[in-house]
Amino acid sequence: MTQSNFVQHNLLPASFALALSVIPLHSGHATEVTAAIPNYAKEVQVLEKKLYTGENALKADKQDLDVMNQAASNLAANMPKPGLTIGEKAPDFSLKNPYGETVRLSEQLRKGPVVLVFYRGAWCPYCNLQLHELKDTLPEITKYGATLIAVTPQQPDKSLGQIEKNGLPFEILSDLDDQVVKSYRLYWEVSDKLDAAYKHSFGLDIAAFNGPGRLGLPVPGTFIIDRDGIVRAAYANTDYKKRMEPADILAALQLLPR
Repeated sequence: MTQSNFVQHNLLPASFALALSVIPLHSGHATEVTAAIPNYAKEVQVLEKKLYTGENALKADKQDLDVMNQAASNLAANMPKPGLTIGEKAPDFSLKNPYGETVRLSEQLRKGPVVLVFYRGAWCPYCNLQLHELKDTLPEITKYGATLIAVTPQQPDKSLGQIEKNGLPFEILSDLDDQVVKSYRLYWEVSDKLDAAYKHSFGLDIAAFNGPGRLGLPVPGTFIIDRDGIVRAAYANTDYKKRMEPADILAALQLLPR
């Protein structure tokens, strides 16, 4: 793959960020889950065909692409293994949903395991794809007595718009001071230079989603947390397009005691 192709497929704002982190998943039983479970990787191929081909393909000028490319390299170097690891205690937290209701992790864990997902915002098509597939997988997730919670830095009204538009039937919580994403070791900040590149080439204003002066984003990550608050499976990656597959989420839940 040429350098220009690498930039085109890994740094254009179909994701508009350059974040993700990688923690290996301990599952190994994915073949036992329902065959109809969504395949995220396959759907990414469909998404990218829409984003990167045709007259309306995403484009950026050379200078902005150089900024994005360098930012991606820096992120990968600075966060080689972001996120909590398997066996760690998941930090407790309390955050509000778009309706002003407080959701506390420890209270949800009293009911059963939690699938905790960090995503960047409504502006990210890869995040939207992931949330859609989680919605489709939710009936299988709940069969294991698990609760699905998504955490984002964006303002509650942006999350409410996602919920209403896409019919998302799970909690979406706003981490408005970035303390939760920091405690899960997923936090990074968009530089002023990168922010300017996003605005110039794509009209993307992250602060318009997160709030004035807030350019922090999570490396998208997924954690399977058991009732004792221990991380039993985790996935994150600085290649923003990669997310934990729904089948792997279910495989991890299968291994938890009931």
